[in-house]
Order: sequence, then C-alpha cells, then structure tokens
Amino acid sequence: MAIAEGQWRDVALSDNEYAQIVDLLGREPSDVELGMFGAMWSEHCGYKHSRPLLRGLPTEAPWVVQGPGENAGAVDLGNGYAAVFKVESHNHPSAVEPYEGAATGVGGIVRDIFTMGARPVAILDGLRFGPLDVPRNAYLYSHVVAGIGGYGNCLGVPTVGGEVFFDESYNGNPLVNAMCVGIAPVDGIVRAAASGIGNVLMLIGADTGRDGLHGATFSSVDDPEASHRGVIQVGNPFLEKQLMEACLELLSQDSVVAMQDLGAAGMTSSIVECASRGDVGVDIDVALVPRREDGMNAYEIMLSESQERMVLVATPDRVDDITEVLNRWSLNASVIGQVTDTGNVVVRDGEEIVCNVPVRNFIDDCPVYPIDPQKPSYIAEVQVLDLETIPDISETDIATTLQSMLQSPNLGTRQSIWEQYDHTILTNTVVGPGEGDAAVIRQKGTNGGMAISMDCNSRYVYLDPYLGAQHAVAEAARNVACTGARPLGLTNCLNFGSPERNPADYQLVQAVKGMGAASRQLDVPIVSGNVSLYNETARQPVYPTPMIGCVGVLDDIQAHMKMTWYADQRLWLIGDSEPTLGGSEYLAHMHKRVAGTPPALDLEHEVRLIRFLRELAGSKFGAAVHDLSSGGLALAITEMALVSNAGVTLRNVTDAGRNDLTWFGESAGRVLVTVDESASGQLRRLAEEWNLSHTEIGTVGGDTIVFPNGDDISLQALNSASDSALAVGVEAEMA
Repeated sequence: MAIAEGQWRDVALSDNEYAQIVDLLGREPSDVELGMFGAMWSEHCGYKHSRPLLRGLPTEAPWVVQGPGENAGAVDLGNGYAAVFKVESHNHPSAVEPYEGAATGVGGIVRDIFTMGARPVAILDGLRFGPLDVPRNAYLYSHVVAGIGGYGNCLGVPTVGGEVFFDESYNGNPLVNAMCVGIAPVDGIVRAAASGIGNVLMLIGADTGRDGLHGATFSSVDDPEASHRGVIQVGNPFLEKQLMEACLELLSQDSVVAMQDLGAAGMTSSIVECASRGDVGVDIDVALVPRREDGMNAYEIMLSESQERMVLVATPDRVDDITEVLNRWSLNASVIGQVTDTGNVVVRDGEEIVCNVPVRNFIDDCPVYPIDPQKPSYIAEVQVLDLETIPDISETDIATTLQSMLQSPNLGTRQSIWEQYDHTILTNTVVGPGEGDAAVIRQKGTNGGMAISMDCNSRYVYLDPYLGAQHAVAEAARNVACTGARPLGLTNCLNFGSPERNPADYQLVQAVKGMGAASRQLDVPIVSGNVSLYNETARQPVYPTPMIGCVGVLDDIQAHMKMTWYADQRLWLIGDSEPTLGGSEYLAHMHKRVAGTPPALDLEHEVRLIRFLRELAGSKFGAAVHDLSSGGLALAITEMALVSNAGVTLRNVTDAGRNDLTWFGESAGRVLVTVDESASGQLRRLAEEWNLSHTEIGTVGGDTIVFPNGDDISLQALNSASDSALAVGVEAEMA
C-alpha cells in the first residue's frame, strides 16, 4: 500500500525526514517501516537533539564496569560485585493516566536493571507537579505516588528515597522519574548485543496488546497536546516479579546470549538496538508473537508497548531449557526469529515481508540536529535581585517564619509519601526515607553497602542552567557522602521543554555542559541516563530539570552516618560558603518571587568536603550529618531535630548581615555535624586537615529549638506545620 501524502507526520516525522528515508531506501517505505522509522527516529529513541551534547560527558573511570550505551550503567563496588543503575522518565504517560503512567515507569526501569543480570534492590523517584491547590495537580500527585508504591510494593523491590518539588511551571505536565539500582557479579553482567549467526530470538513474558502504541513518538513531538495522548501502558507487577525471577535464573545459568527489555517503541527498538550493538541482522515473524487481542496487525505488534516483555537471544540448543524455566514461572516463551548476517531488519507476517531495512538506517542514519541557541532574555531579567526591596525579618520573627516555611509543600515532611512505599522489603535498607541525606542499602554477604541519592533544584537551573546543573551534581554527590560513602557514579534524566526553540534549547545545552564540568571536577563519572524533551503546556516549558542520581560505596556498613542526633551532643557547622536568597525557597514561599542567582559553588571545596565526610564516618565518632540545601540553616537544623525528636539550643551563629539571609539563605558546601563533646577536638582537627571552616553553634537537648536571641519554638509546633505541607493535596483533590 502506498504511503498517503503527509502520512509520515502522523508518526512525528518531518517532510525532510521522510524524504531522507525514501532516499536511503531507494523507494517508499511500507506502513510498518514508516511506523518503525517514526519510533526509531523519535527524540525518545534517536536522541536527535541531545546526542551531540551527551558525547561530551565524562563516562570513564577505573571503577566503571559499564558506561552509557547499554540498558544501564555499572560501577565496581570492590568486592567482586557491581552496582547497576539508571534513571528514566515516564512524564507524558503520567500526565494522561497518572497511576498506570507512574507504575509502568517503575516497571520499565526495573527491567532495565535485571536484563543486565542484576537483582534490583532499590527504587527512587524524582517527581514534579504544579501547585496542589489546583485539583488536577492534586489528582496527578496522589495517583502518581500511589502508582509508584503500588507497583514497587507488589514487585517486592523497596522504594527507599527520592524527592518532590512543586511549581506552576509543571501545571499539566508533571515529571515522573524513576531510578533503580541492582547488584550483579562484575563478571556476570549481561549486555544486549545480538550475536551468533543462526541464534534464535525469543519473546518472553506477557502477551502483546495494543497498549502504548506510539508512546515513543508522541512523547517526542513539539505539540504539548499530542504528547499527552495515546493508549497508556497497563502494568502487572506480579507478572513482572515472575519475569524478573525467571530472567535472573536464566542469566545465572548462562542460558542466554543477550537480553533486552521491550520498553519505548516495543519490539521495534529492542530488536533494532540488539542488532545494532552486535553488528548483525535479524529476521522475525510477527505471526509467531502471542497476542491478547484479536485482529492485531504487524504494525501494531511491532510498535506495541505492552509491559512485562523481554527479547532473548539464545543458541538453538538452549531453547528447550529456556522454555522449561519460563513455563515453571508460568510465562510465555516463543521463538520469533533468528540472527542473520544480512545487516538488515527483516519483519515477516507469515509469508509477507513487511519490513526489510538495513539496521544502520534506523540507528546510524537517524538525523542529528545541532543546537546553537541564543541566551534567552528572561535570564538577565530574573537574575536581578535587590535585597533592599525585600524586607528583613526581625529577630523575634525567626521562629514564626520557620513555622511558615515548614508549611511549604517543598519543605514539609514527605511522610505521607513514604508511608505508601514499602522501603523495608528485602531487609537491606539501613537508612530509609527521611532518616538521612541518602538511602543506605546493605549488601548481604559482605561488610559493605551502597548509598543512593537523587537530586535537582529545578529553580536553580531555571535561573542559571549551567550553574544550576552543577548544583544538582554536587548535591547528589554530597548527599551520598553525608552517609560516609564514596560517590562512584552518576545517572541522569534530562527533563526539558522543546529543543527546537528558546529558552529550552539554551537551557538544555548549558545544563549538559554544567553537569559534565561538575562530574569531571568531582571525579564521579556519568554512566547512564535518559532524555525527556518536549515537556510543555501551552508551549510553555517546565522548569529545566536535569535529575541526578548518585551511587556510592560504603566499605563498612557499620560506619554509616544519618541525621539522628542525641542529647548533649555538640552541633557544628562545617563549610564556609556564603548564603544567598537568590533562587531560595524563602524568597519563593514568603515573598512569591523567583529571582537572583543560585548560590556560588566551589567544586574544589566540595571535593574536600566529600573526603572529610568519608574520614568522619571512618573515625566512628557517632556523628549525625545533614547538608544545608533548600530552606537554609534553620530548615536543616529543624529537619535534624524532628527526625531525632530532640531540640537544640543555638549560639555562635555567624550573622550574614540580615536575619533572613542568616537563617533561610541557601548555599552549597555546608553541612551540620553533631558529635559528643569528647569527640569535638578530633572533629576540629579533621576539619582543619581538610581546610574546612568549622564552628560549634549549639548543644542538643530539650523539646524546643532555641535561637541565639532567646526566641524559641517547640518541636510539636514544628511537627504540626510540617505535617500540614502536603495535606492540601488531599483537600484539593476532594474539592
């Protein structure tokens, strides 16, 4: 059947791209080929705008086992095992159907981990929503959280951390990023490269339906309305549990040559990418694919994004063994094709060939669009902040301001979220949500473990994309270090608006540069990642949000640190970074302004601080540690007090020239540390060794926070304020 005029636009291909396809093939494509090109040349799969930028990121280090290019990255934990991890987005599906969108986002990232032979041990999430007093935002928020918890809990993988932020820029376009971390033997990691001419391709797991058709293409178009439509994938976590256990069993037996998850673009992307990695061809027959709906054609089968499915490459003599294992787990196992030496992707529907295209046309010939943006005018405007126009708070208003700040949805407790996640399943969680700056996971069978964080201050990136992205990297690494771990590797999810116009094009370019610069300076390579563009509503982009996940190693799990302090301990402020109100939560919440520049960032200072924290943990002083970030000094102190159920009497706090700046100004490179009085001398010497400023600013005890001027506030009042921060979401949804 001939391609109708403009039909290519229905699969998000431009007129020029279609002309390029015709030129490559020397003919018009078939319907199936057109749909496959639409998927593979989408931004989601082809990285048309971001690929040149990502090539400049630092990805190598002696401890990197696997860098970008596979299903996930991996770093060596030093004991014969590797941490395998990645973060991905499910923003557009979650905007349409938040529960299933978030749930299948979790399912997809978990499959990326176990397809490499790693057992998933932890999930984290990074979430963005519009203000909760808008009923639609409250609906999205509550159902996304429920979807993450529902899928992860049923699957049996703990959700141990993450972060959430609210701003008007996310109205109608939430961000739902999911990160998964797994453990695998260093020599047992499986790659997804098809190899061995004559080896068979097997499709295993769920039957194929029509759900998720064009998910990859619709999420990659410069049309917010189009990006928020489609048939959303529906997940089955119990089936995924069976699939995970079956795959791990097969991989442990060396039964499989290669394995690939069916995610975005379904069979199209999985088979094409496997063939490309192995520099081979493939020949499959969609008539052999088990279906759950009658009348499905080759086009629908190749582009379905039905969940809980995998493609295996295996030698013919292992098919019966593989089938026996899968049958034992009540899973389908169907041979659908074989590896060839043609270099082509051949798709048959019985006797009819519906696709015969060189693999390189789908991958290597995908167009690339370099971005050379202009600096947007808004940046110069929003970076202006005259503090004389901001009335300072009096010394007697510090406590009441703190109470108001805790009512911000960006600062209050996340307990109502954590309660929906089972973070204790598998019994590996040593530091769970809200207990420390990063989650800490025990590695059973060893003395060690991992620390995992996920961070991004989207407001900082909006104000200064280069510096803001550096902050995201630095904070993720710093939070891992606050547990005593050594940061080993980063993963990222780049959530931006349309790369085809200002300001998102500039934000993307500058953020990637900043991310790379910080990664190099901190010597923490970026080993995996994902790009999610075209996040817009009414052609207005969301705040640029380069979400950063960090994994670090703890050689001695007993030496980990968290936020809990104890009576009579001394509270120290370590680090001398100057606080600022630019981009602060104080300025946004109390004065309804987003302005100024983010805090200055000294990456060499961050390196010394990370090393100091590792030595502090190794010294086993019984220290409690918490970094200063959103909300500033007063919020960091309050968070430690509330998690510890113990107050503090403050003194010797350096005056920044204004009360609001002193207590609510934000900065980088500062942490709070408490130790027993007997260890204070050792702490001082350690800080001096790493050339870090250090000031004793208080003593732990009581049930109030007492400020230097005598102003105080009870923990009960602070708890009540913090508990109310996200309650508005429930009220708004019920309205």
